[in-house]
Amino acid sequence: MGRLFLVSLAPTGTIYCCKHCDTALAYAHQIVSKTFRCKHGKAYLFDKVVNVNTGEKDDRMMTTGMHTVCDIFCVACGSILGWKYLSAFEKDQRYKVGKFILERCKIHSGGPPDRIQLWAEHDARVSSSEDDDQGAV
Repeated sequence: MGRLFLVSLAPTGTIYCCKHCDTALAYAHQIVSKTFRCKHGKAYLFDKVVNVNTGEKDDRMMTTGMHTVCDIFCVACGSILGWKYLSAFEKDQRYKVGKFILERCKIHSGGPPDRIQLWAEHDARVSSSEDDDQGAV
């Protein structure tokens, strides 16, 4: 299965996290615009996002014109969070290139109160589970 490596964000200011698994994604100060819309409602344009995987390149016709984008997925739980702009065909839309859209319905602000404690509890459960398996031979 492999080891999961997450980029940690220092708890300074508001952090946006995956709604499904609380994985940290971006700082609030990295929001470029809150006026974007997506299929499911409001969306935010971010300058930088961490802990995401990218999907296949796709040319999409959007309300502001044709763009080449790729979907972005949470690295921890795999849920789709939005997309990344790879290129824009309209000159006035090129400011979006390299930036990320996170759909508001897929994220929440703030992180879990004690992420380190949650991982420590998870590691303890995994260790005790492996110990039980070894004794059952």
